Amino acid sequence: MPNAHPAFLTPLSFHNPMKVQAEVTPQQGSTRLGAPRGPRPTSSQQLKGSDAAAPPLTPEEDRRWATLAHFGGVAGCLPSLVIYLVFRDRGPFTAQEAKEALNFTLPLTVLLVVLYGLAFLPEIGWILGLVAVFFWAFMTICGLLGGAECNKGRPYRYRLNLRLIQ
Repeated sequence: MPNAHPAFLTPLSFHNPMKVQAEVTPQQGSTRLGAPRGPRPTSSQQLKGSDAAAPPLTPEEDRRWATLAHFGGVAGCLPSLVIYLVFRDRGPFTAQEAKEALNFTLPLTVLLVVLYGLAFLPEIGWILGLVAVFFWAFMTICGLLGGAECNKGRPYRYRLNLRLIQ
């Protein structure tokens, strides 16, 4: 007996007419829709990277990544560290500003981690937690000010900066 329900009402009958799937036939590993496949590439051929070096950033991209390095101070030192490591050779303004933001946020991030850890101590933990929130707010506001200056194309120097990374 044929199916009493139309095909669009049967459970789990998801058919996409736009999707064409190739089925493998048993002869010589060829597909019904394509030509016979050649030998598989070796793992070294599959993992081959780009031959050319990454292109330099345009002035707009350079300014954008420098701005994001400063705005990343909201999340600590990780955004500026990643931007510095990835883009330092591609844009001079990004390298300079990401290094400046990293030098500013790295000691404060370490201090915040220590303060948040000590905030679990009884009796004085709440005070250390408030101090940590104060330092996070300070780092965030300074990062936003630095990002605003970089977005205008001007370099920004933090007043209180240890400059650990040269």
